[in-house]
Amino acid sequence: MKKQSGFTLIELVIVVVILGFLAVTAIPKFLDLTDQAKQANIEGMAGGFATAVSLARAQWEAEGRPQDATGRNSVDYDGSIMVLTTEATGIRPGYVVSSAAGQDNGATLGGGFTAANCVDIWQNILQQPPRVTDTLAILNSDSTMDYFAAKSGTGATTLCHFYLKETLNKNGDNFIDPGTSLTPATGNSFTYQPANSSVVVYINSN
Repeated sequence: MKKQSGFTLIELVIVVVILGFLAVTAIPKFLDLTDQAKQANIEGMAGGFATAVSLARAQWEAEGRPQDATGRNSVDYDGSIMVLTTEATGIRPGYVVSSAAGQDNGATLGGGFTAANCVDIWQNILQQPPRVTDTLAILNSDSTMDYFAAKSGTGATTLCHFYLKETLNKNGDNFIDPGTSLTPATGNSFTYQPANSSVVVYINSN
C-alpha cells in the first residue's frame, strides 16, 4: 500500500509566515501606487486645464482682442463663445470666466462670479472632461460625478477649486464639503485664478 504524504505542521507555519511577510511588503506598495495614480489624475487635469486657458487667450490675442456686442472681451473657442476677463486692478484681460451659453457673466470677477462659473469653464474649455458639480448633494447621489467645484475670493483674488472626488473625506457614505482653504486638509485639488490664469495643484490624498 502506497503511503500518502502531506504537509507537516512546521511546513504549514512556514508557508503562513512567508505569505504574511509578502502581504506586509506588497500592500503598502499597492497603496502607494493608488496614491500615485490619484496624484497623476489631478496633475494631468490641472495641466490640461492650464493649457486650454492659455490657448483660449492666445486665440483671443491672435484675433485682435475681439469683444461681444456689450463690450466684453470674448472669443469663439472650439465652437463655444467664451466670456473673458476685463482689465482692472490686479486683473489681466483675456482669461476665461464663463461661456456665453452658460453663466454668461463674471468678466469683472465681482459678485456675479460663483462656483457655477467654475463648472461652466470646466465644461467648455476641456475636451470630453470628467463630470463635475458644485452641489454636494449631487456629488453624493450621482456616482458618475468625478470632481467637485467650489469658489472663493472676489475680484483679483477669485479662485476656482476643483477637487478629485475619490480623495475627499467621508462621513459614513457621504463626502464632506472640503471647503476652499488654499491648504485644504483633504482632497487632491487644483485652483484656477481667472485674474492671471494661475493654476496650482494641491496634493492631500486619502
